[in-house]
Amino acid sequence: MSSSDLIASAQRALSIEARAVQALLPRLDGRFEAACRLCLTCTGRVVVTGMGKSGHIARKIAATLASTGTPAFFLHPADASHGDLGMITRTDVVLALSNSGETPEIQLLLPPLKRLGVPLIVMTGAPGSTLGGAATVVLDVSVPEEACPLNLAPTASTTATLAMGDALAVAMLEARGFTKQDFARSHPGGNLGRRLLLHVEDLMRKGDALPRVAPEAPLSEGLMEMSRKGLGMTVIVDGNDRILGVFTDGDLRRTLDRQVDIHKTPMREVMTAHGKSIGPRELAAEAVHVMETHRITALPVADEQGRLVGALNVHDLFRARVM
Repeated sequence: MSSSDLIASAQRALSIEARAVQALLPRLDGRFEAACRLCLTCTGRVVVTGMGKSGHIARKIAATLASTGTPAFFLHPADASHGDLGMITRTDVVLALSNSGETPEIQLLLPPLKRLGVPLIVMTGAPGSTLGGAATVVLDVSVPEEACPLNLAPTASTTATLAMGDALAVAMLEARGFTKQDFARSHPGGNLGRRLLLHVEDLMRKGDALPRVAPEAPLSEGLMEMSRKGLGMTVIVDGNDRILGVFTDGDLRRTLDRQVDIHKTPMREVMTAHGKSIGPRELAAEAVHVMETHRITALPVADEQGRLVGALNVHDLFRARVM
């Protein structure tokens, strides 16, 4: 095949799959709402099952549900009939995926599910099939053709099923009032988790690592403190550790332009009064926002009384992978 043939083939596949997803829009009707209600009122978990390619899609849907506020897990239908059926309880809902609606391994589960009284949602390309007839709710994910030129390999059908699963998850996410913080709690290892779960107090430097000088200290002492603590700034505090101002690398450049005597000039005369600070319980992501907005590289951390309790700079945030 030529380069143009390869691209044309890929364009055809994407066009077919796009049309398959677009065709789902008018099917978001009362049946879709009923499926959402079954999951929302479920006091157990949503058990998602499917064989073959449908099984791969079922795993993804279960993972998406679980990470967006709907407790769910994947159950392999072949394993279910050999003991794993015990994982399903009367408080659960089963979501079964089968393009044909005649998957034997899932059909074997119908009698025990009926005895348990577990609601069954079926996503299928054949609503009039055996599984469709046994379902509490049927979601039609049929497609006129597969993207495969032989019209055999599950392509458009699996894409449509995955999209319907995403639609179900998102609708329930919004119905539950699921927030970014909720998402972060189930993704503590991800970037969003770090941004929404880490607080300034988790990253800030404390105690002897804090750069601080008195307002009457000479500029030379302030420079030594900046050098020792390596934060690119020092904080000017009174006798009660209340923050009076900050002195940064930028202040140093401006001060040197004035050709002041670093041994005689007190810090109060060269500091930036009322500089930016942040509270220890603020999100680390907010510290990133303050630094980016004001084009600064370090922040003192102050308690509610304005006392110095910590400090951090961009390197601390980079190390924590918050920025």
